[in-house]
Parts: sequence; C-alpha cells; structure tokens
Amino acid sequence: MLGYFCASLDRSNVGMAATTMASALHFSNAQFGFGAGIFFVGYLIAEVPSNLVLARFGARRWISRMLMIWGIFSGMTAFVWNDWGFYTMRFVLGLAEAGYFPGVLIFISWWYPARYRGRATAYFMGAGVCASIFGAPIGGLLLQMENVLGLDGWQWLFILESLPAILTGVLVLGLLTDHPAEATWLPLESRRWLAERLAAERAQQEAVKRYTLWEALRGTKVWLLTFVEFGHQYAGYSLGFFMPLIVKGLGVERAWIGPVVAAPYIFGLVASIAWGRSSDRSGERIWHSVGTMFLVGAAVVACYFIGAGHPVLLMAALCVAVAANQSFAPCFWSIPGTLLTGTAAAGGVAMINAIGNLGGSVGPWLFGAARDATGSTGFALLCLAVGPVIAGVVLLLVGHDRRLEQVPPMPRTR
Repeated sequence: MLGYFCASLDRSNVGMAATTMASALHFSNAQFGFGAGIFFVGYLIAEVPSNLVLARFGARRWISRMLMIWGIFSGMTAFVWNDWGFYTMRFVLGLAEAGYFPGVLIFISWWYPARYRGRATAYFMGAGVCASIFGAPIGGLLLQMENVLGLDGWQWLFILESLPAILTGVLVLGLLTDHPAEATWLPLESRRWLAERLAAERAQQEAVKRYTLWEALRGTKVWLLTFVEFGHQYAGYSLGFFMPLIVKGLGVERAWIGPVVAAPYIFGLVASIAWGRSSDRSGERIWHSVGTMFLVGAAVVACYFIGAGHPVLLMAALCVAVAANQSFAPCFWSIPGTLLTGTAAAGGVAMINAIGNLGGSVGPWLFGAARDATGSTGFALLCLAVGPVIAGVVLLLVGHDRRLEQVPPMPRTR
C-alpha cells in the first residue's frame, strides 16, 4: 500500500505540476498529455518481463528495486527543460515502475483466498486513492515554493514527492514476506491452514482449465480483458491528469485547486472499498465491473450537458465518474486471478495491465488534443465517455466462467 501510494503520488503530481509547468516550459495541452501518457509506453515494454522476474525470484527484492529506481527518476523530472526531455523522463519512469501493480496483484493471490481478493485489492488500491486525496493539496502547497534555492514550485513538487518512494523501497527490502510459509510472525498452524486453503483453490481452478504462459498470452478472454482495462485507464488517467486544469477552468484559485481536486477521490476511496466487499459477498465479478464502466460513461456525458456554468453540479458529476472508475478495479482484477494460475497468471495479468495501460497514454493525449482543437472541456469530456462504455460492452462478451464461481465463505478462525 505504501508503494502504491508512492506510484499514484507521482501520477497525481504530474497533473498538479501542469498548472505551472506547462506555461513555464511552453507546453500545449496536447504536448503535456502526450508526455504524461508516454509513461505507459515504457510500462508496456517492461511490464511482462518484470512480472515474470517477480514470480521467479520473489516480490521483496524486485519491488524494492522498482521503488528506489522510479523514485530517483521521478525526482529527476524536476530538471527537464523542453518537451523532449519531459517525454524521455516519463518514458524511462515507465520502464522503472513497470510490473509493480500487476506484481502486487500476483502477491495478493499468494496470500489471500479468492473470497477475499476483491476487498484486499480495494484496500491496496485505496492507497492510490489516498495519494490523489492528499497529493493534490500537498502539491498545491509545494507549487507555492517559487524561487526557493532558485527552483520553481513545480520543480520542488517533483523533488520532494520522489523521496517517499526511495524510503519505501528500503522498508520493503527489510520487512516484506514473500509467502505464507515464510511468515514467522504467524503461528505454524495458521501458516499451514492458509497454505492448504490456497493450494486447494488453485487445484479447483486448474481442474477446469490450466493455462500455460503462451496459452494465457494468446487467449481470447485475456485479450478481451486487456481491451476492457484499456477503456478503464483511458477514462481514469484522462480525469486524473486534467482534473486540476478542469478545476482551474472553473475559476478556482490556485491555493484551493488541490483541495477541490481531492474531493472526488474521497468519494472514490469509500465507494471502491464498499463495492469490492459487495463483490466478495456475492461472489459476482462481471456485473459489478460492467455497471461501474457504464456509470462512468453516463457521468461524463452529464458533465457535457451541465457545462462550466454550473460548477457545483459539474463537480458532483465528476465525483460520480471518479468514484465509479475507482470502484471498477477491485472487482475487475479478481477476474484474471481466478482464471489463471502460476506463471500464466504472472504473464497474463501483466499483459492485461501493460497493454490496457496504453489507454492511459491515448486518453490524456486525445483529451488534450480535443481541448486544444475546440477550446471546450465539455467536448473533450464527451470524447472521454466512449472508452468506458465500450469497455463495459466488451466485458459482457467475456461471459461467465465456472472458475468465477467463488468458493464458500471461509470459516472464521481464532
């Protein structure tokens, strides 16, 4: 959770930095959107290999390496001076961070039985939402550090917000436990019980179908899930990157941009945990995920009709869009972990995330280009609505699978 907080802090701070960085470096909306999104091209290249390495050698050392390296490159973004420098640093940052999110999803499957993965994923991802909640106000304060030691506020934002990732990398190396069998802080009976429970679930999954790595990477359902994740990220990162600029366009003063941007993510944090627990209780994953994607599309379309002339209603619609988008992930990411096991799970989950994350590159670029071309945030939001609606339709095509039938609730133990 600390690591994901750091990852999400970087993704929120680039949006906050845009409010002054873009003008200081003479970036257009399209240039900034392209630079923010090219991060995911580096992510695409390195993510599957990174996850396979993590599955082979363990989470502790590999996650620690990722945190420390991406923290260093995030801080170095403070010293770019033109668009190509920005593109390069974001691309390298994507290479460095690749594999963290899907690696943790695999790590969760090593520890949590299927019935509890929705809420476990929601808690984990809640740390990212907290980064959006607290990162925006903190970023707003850091932006006011103009001309401190000769640096602009946006430069201090990148430098100071890179330090938590480096420190967390050190903590992970010293404290993370790879598998339940190694958890000396658990009683021996508990370790055995958990290991047996997870082994029984894996055997139940593989009795239906056991995928090899190659079968997983070329399987139709995995590619459909990849396209669904593309639509999810298309909407999520467009909202995340441009939310500060949308709020600024409503006439909000600089000092209040951070707190206002944080509001939708507070709703998102509460909604995602509640929705993940609902999915766990019912054992249903598909409709829980589809419903959130349709709601994102509807909320964004509502923003177009509301317009900037009604800022309170517009922010309410954005709160619904962000909350629905955040609630999608805990339910959705329980699906591939139930369909796939072993190396196939490591590679398949990484591929879904890596290619799906390209939506985080296309979305911000298209949003910025539409905003530049029309001068209208409303039209750009209307373009944004297409991705999640199509994602919901595609997820319906995945259909039902016997492995998505959750095992009975786990008995309570002392």
